Amino acid sequence: MGDLVFLWVQDVFYHSLAVVGVTANVITIVILCRGSCGLAGCTVRYLVSMAGADLLVIIFCVVLNQLVLFYFPYSVLLHYSVCALSSIVNAAAVDSSVWLTVAFTFDRFVAICCPRMKLRYCTEKTATRVVTTLCAVNYLRNIPRYFTYELARSPVPLGRVHVDGTVLTPLIPYVGILLLNALTVRHILVTSRARKSFRGTGGGGQQVDTEMENRKRSMVLLFTISGSFVILWIPRVVDFVYQEILLEMTPNLKVSQVGAMLMYLNSCSNTCIYALTQAKFREQVYELVTFPVCRLLKFLSDSVPKRGLRPRH
Repeated sequence: MGDLVFLWVQDVFYHSLAVVGVTANVITIVILCRGSCGLAGCTVRYLVSMAGADLLVIIFCVVLNQLVLFYFPYSVLLHYSVCALSSIVNAAAVDSSVWLTVAFTFDRFVAICCPRMKLRYCTEKTATRVVTTLCAVNYLRNIPRYFTYELARSPVPLGRVHVDGTVLTPLIPYVGILLLNALTVRHILVTSRARKSFRGTGGGGQQVDTEMENRKRSMVLLFTISGSFVILWIPRVVDFVYQEILLEMTPNLKVSQVGAMLMYLNSCSNTCIYALTQAKFREQVYELVTFPVCRLLKFLSDSVPKRGLRPRH
């Protein structure tokens, strides 16, 4: 009975995630590309690339592998070559999503904690180079999957084999994000104490307050995105440490499945984070969602014949 309930929960979860994930990431990409959210250019580059990687995760890992293969078990997607290619794309999409989150966290760390380095590093040009390099490396390093895919083995739903059996994903990114956030919090606490001391002397307090206010949105956006990643990836990291580092050869299947579900959920949570933390993003979402309705109402109102009163003679 418990297994049937869990399977039903999985089915509902993946169907809901497919609809919400694709819609949310497409809306995010459209809004961020319009450049009306008041974010820095380099930040927009990272957020758009993260949304693009998350969209690929939802399409390939959730829609194609968890849903299409379930409803169409004899699909061409189960052909050896297609499975091998899909395995590369799945793994590279997840790796790109993870490492782009690390790159964004490092960019915000530099912007908040390293003012001298910020002028040279936190630029659109640097962001483009970092995003391009990370995506290229992630896809190239997963190419060997094609040649190691066993033809004799029954094709496994590819969403279950996307995580590389090395520390590159997820251990190093997970630890890296925790470390960068810890250093950022430490810098903020030190700066806050210095600010209070400086204001106590009665000089230049207003300028420091303005600087801290400008950093506030960056800190909120950083901590919510990286915090969401840390929380939703906990089961996957624990499962990885349990099997790969402690060498436990009898994995708990339900823990692995729950870890995969939460990991995929991370690929559609950023839109909610932007909406909760960025007022201008909320305005853009409202405008984008209501625009078709407004156009429809205007069309209907223009289609109704105007009945005016005839002038009296």
